[in-house]
Amino acid sequence: MTLNLLIEQALNGCQFGLMLFLTSAGLTLVFGIMNLINLAHGSLYMVGAYVGATVLAYTGSFPLAILAAVPAAALFGALLERLLLRWFYHRSHLDQTLVTFGLIMVINEAVRMLWGATPLQMKLPVALQGSVRLLPDLHYPTYRLVVLGVSLAVALLLYLLVVHTRAGTWVRAGASDRVAASALGINVTAVFSVVFLAGAGLAGLAGVMAGPIFAVQVGMGEPILILALVVIVIGGVGSVRGAFIAAILVGLADTFGRVLLNPALGSMVIYLFMALLLAWRPQGLFPAHA
Repeated sequence: MTLNLLIEQALNGCQFGLMLFLTSAGLTLVFGIMNLINLAHGSLYMVGAYVGATVLAYTGSFPLAILAAVPAAALFGALLERLLLRWFYHRSHLDQTLVTFGLIMVINEAVRMLWGATPLQMKLPVALQGSVRLLPDLHYPTYRLVVLGVSLAVALLLYLLVVHTRAGTWVRAGASDRVAASALGINVTAVFSVVFLAGAGLAGLAGVMAGPIFAVQVGMGEPILILALVVIVIGGVGSVRGAFIAAILVGLADTFGRVLLNPALGSMVIYLFMALLLAWRPQGLFPAHA
């Protein structure tokens, strides 16, 4: 593998990993704080992609597509949490798995009814269609660099909010010990609602940014959900730091696995990596810490 190809694939892996982080960050906090398994989280990613693709088709403005997709996914997630999911906080994981799996099918069919079964294409503005010269013989797509930059900025902002603010202390306290946090006067249910809203918005952001790279289609949330769950397991449940590091590792492993091996074998690399890591650290890289 040449140096240019190595750098290009490393950038691709980091870009994919950061998008995984946006999807998994809210999910790991939801699971860590309220012990809720939400398999419908990938559907929020899909909703963001569809809303963004629709707004982009009508306005031609990608910033407007993002500004519409993120609140739409966040609002949809808030409605799901308020009307249905909060009734399953204290139910068994099997009940949570069944109801959120059912939500996946319901949301997929609703999206198919609204937008049809044909995948949507998100055409980028001219300013984002070119490439940037990084090295004399290496040109990298402008849009992928924008995705890298936006994802890093959001990850940094999320880190500052979780680690250096009072609200972040409440989130970390709830993720570490919900009972103790409640005893100290923290309204864990309200914290969870805010975290769920923010997580849904982040999933919508990841979906709209992934739209120009992947096809916007019904069921696009399921593959990203599986990878997000892998990230959570590797990073440690409830850990934003763990989710970030694990997402980068998974993105790089998936990208280089597909390049160095054939796609079928390459897709197995991350699961082998997860199995080996869990054999060494069953609790994940950074358990019970945000």
